[in-house]
Amino acid sequence: MEDSRHNQMEISIEPWKKLIIHEVIEYQFDDWVKQIAFSTRSSGGGIPTMQWTNGIVFSPANFPTTNVTAEEQLKGILHWSSVSFAIKEKFEKQIVKENATINLVDVSVNEIFKELATSLKAQSKYLNLESGKDQ
Repeated sequence: MEDSRHNQMEISIEPWKKLIIHEVIEYQFDDWVKQIAFSTRSSGGGIPTMQWTNGIVFSPANFPTTNVTAEEQLKGILHWSSVSFAIKEKFEKQIVKENATINLVDVSVNEIFKELATSLKAQSKYLNLESGKDQ
């Protein structure tokens, strides 16, 4: 009879240890929507999608996967070349402005994104300006 221990695989869940963002770009929400609407019309593209979590709309730009970035990822370190974001307290599934539609996806279940939202809010230059307005 075969020893059942040989058939058991160890499963290890190792969360990311660090997210390094090399550039942070903050927009006023309405300005960003106009910019996205314009570039979508110019390129004739589909419906753009932005990610939302805890009052922040954001869009990350990853580095291409290379040997160096793969080695970093195996160490638990993610690198984003940039993240663009804007304050948007209220979640909406779709924004229709400037004859363009933009989808928002609520990614609040992701712990990394929740921590990212907290960090981006802490350094926002527009948050205090927006807090008096209904978004």
